Amino acid sequence: MKSYHLRFTAQQVEELRRHLFPGDGKEAVALALCGRRDDDSIHILCVHKLLLIPHDKCHERHPLRVHWPTDIGRPIYEEAMRKHMAVLKIHSHPGYYRQFSEVDDRSDAELFSSLHGWTDDGMPHASAVMLPNKEMFARVITADLQFVAVSRIAVAGDEIAFFDFAPSRKEIASKDLRTAQAFGEKTVALLNSLRVGVVGCSGTGSWVIEQLARLGVGELVLVDPDIIEHKNLNRIVNSTLEQAESKTPKVEALESAIRRIMGTCTQVTPSAKNLFHTGVLQKLATCDVLFGCMDTVDGRDILNRLATFYLIPYFDLGVRLDADGKGGVNVVCGSVHFLSPGGSSLLSRRVYGPEALRAASLRRTNPEQFTAEVDEGYIKGVKVESPAVISVNGLCATLAVNNLLARLHPFRIDPNNEIRHQWFDLINGIFGNGNGGEPCRVLQLYAGRGDIEPFLDCHFG
Repeated sequence: MKSYHLRFTAQQVEELRRHLFPGDGKEAVALALCGRRDDDSIHILCVHKLLLIPHDKCHERHPLRVHWPTDIGRPIYEEAMRKHMAVLKIHSHPGYYRQFSEVDDRSDAELFSSLHGWTDDGMPHASAVMLPNKEMFARVITADLQFVAVSRIAVAGDEIAFFDFAPSRKEIASKDLRTAQAFGEKTVALLNSLRVGVVGCSGTGSWVIEQLARLGVGELVLVDPDIIEHKNLNRIVNSTLEQAESKTPKVEALESAIRRIMGTCTQVTPSAKNLFHTGVLQKLATCDVLFGCMDTVDGRDILNRLATFYLIPYFDLGVRLDADGKGGVNVVCGSVHFLSPGGSSLLSRRVYGPEALRAASLRRTNPEQFTAEVDEGYIKGVKVESPAVISVNGLCATLAVNNLLARLHPFRIDPNNEIRHQWFDLINGIFGNGNGGEPCRVLQLYAGRGDIEPFLDCHFG
């Protein structure tokens, strides 16, 4: 059976909480326009735009029900019809009633019967309930008016939260006992249920993959088009001379390592393809969390874009070593950027600029033109390869994985909103944090937009 997920940003949840619980103990209601990711096995709704139904426009507000004029949502319905998006109705249960009531059943049947006639695309819409503590549960309403429970609600923000329908109560595996002693059985169970995408399976990526597998992440989606080479053996964890000589794809080598280490506890979905393959991006869009371990500007940019469209928390890793090749080292530094959809981006944080992005895209799509522009001096500062050291890559990866854990299971003294950017400079012995700055004015408009033609609203060839 197909499963259904619902995704919010933390800002959307807070806006809904303020509206749905004004302090009078009565139910309130809101609508949302949602983007979609319709995969073979999963259908994800991503909240894109909210419409808060004014309290004084409701016909009746009562502690156990709310009656409101449904035609007030016409702008949302019309946009959903034009763009093949979904409509979410979300209302409050001030008394902590943890299921849909008979009143809710009748109300949803009436609203969504009309709405399916309006949109007429056979795609599901959804209804959700929020409790005073911001806990939520939801269901989709299919074209034949069947109610199907949403199995996961995700909230992406400085803390990453999940509300799962009928979560698994299976016994903690012996391999996870030490992790459970540190972070508790609830966090271990959550890790077991996560699908995490890792793009780039070389120096930092292999370290991230190793740690996520040993922490008990349920599924890893690995993306890297390259093969193991002799020059990789100094830094790719678990790589072997035999794999370098047989030119084994990196994703297959790491899948094999996980199988040897973890057995079948962690499912691995390897993709030895370029990130800019639409099918690869669509698969990554179904992940709960993303890690970018790439050194290409256009790759980092498209992954930031994907995470925004589909409301996925994204950790971007970067390492820089500048050496003279004779033992002299000028720069040894690294950074981890945590990017929450609707917040700041790598572009707004000035990790790279528009010209660097243009040059990287040109290098990928038109190598001959790129070489000509380098020769003519239009593109400057290009490095074909940089030094790489396993200890520096491992440090950066460890910062990133611990950053994920701190957002799933907050344990730091400083609040997470002050640690959206971490960096280190080993030459000067400096470790620092930052809040990432203001939201990106460009990507902010696409938060939760979901499937669109062209994919991600861009042509990346």
